[in-house]
Amino acid sequence: MDVFTVTPGDGPVILGMPHGGTWLPDDLTARLNPTGKALADTDWHIARLYHGLLPGATVVSSNVHRYAIDANRDPAGVSLYPGQNTTNLCPLTDFDGNPIWQPGQEPSADEILARRAAFHAPYHAALAAEVERVKARHGVAVLYDCHSIRSLIPFLFDGLLPVFSIGTNDGETCAAAIEAATHRHCAAAPGFSHVLNGRFKGGWTTRHYGRPAEKVHAIQMELAQRAYLSAEHAPWAYDPARAEPLRATLGAILTDLDTLARSGALS
Repeated sequence: MDVFTVTPGDGPVILGMPHGGTWLPDDLTARLNPTGKALADTDWHIARLYHGLLPGATVVSSNVHRYAIDANRDPAGVSLYPGQNTTNLCPLTDFDGNPIWQPGQEPSADEILARRAAFHAPYHAALAAEVERVKARHGVAVLYDCHSIRSLIPFLFDGLLPVFSIGTNDGETCAAAIEAATHRHCAAAPGFSHVLNGRFKGGWTTRHYGRPAEKVHAIQMELAQRAYLSAEHAPWAYDPARAEPLRATLGAILTDLDTLARSGALS
């Protein structure tokens, strides 16, 4: 199994997908308890949801499940949200705070380093290479990091998560025009709730790559899975009819970001 998949495009927008993969080495799967083996914290069907929305977009996706290592966490293991519940670089629990490993099978410090080298570093090397390629071609690159999550997770956040959670680390990771365009489309989407820099302000990917002064802009979109799945539990079925209005808004966002990048407004 390849650690990552790259689908190169000729446009200025890159879609990052760090959490859509479901592959784990057999030895890791054998060490998971039944909670872990359910893989409930996957960004289910994220590639299908975004497929075809922006012709010419580059897609970089991790094929490795986040229970091996989280490709959207600081490789040094530093928390992105100090003082709040979260999961580790190599998670020990699921999003509900329940252990995912059999007793005594949790990853050691040495194993975490090995997983970082085997899975985290290659994904980000590929993503960084695409950012540089796109920037060299267009003079600017826009990294749009694609995520989704269950709507109700008391361990991580209070209440019902908005359908759209936009993260720019309080405006630091992208030009104001990118944040404004994304926010405008989310606010106009009928029947969909939204928040800007709420519980999810952008993970390590967004914060690491987002360097507007260097013509690299990054923004994270966390979606509530109720907007495109039949139900937020196994078998995690994709619902095309439910997804259609969500895809319309996401397509409008990506088209606007592509237009901004091509117009020279971000250079």
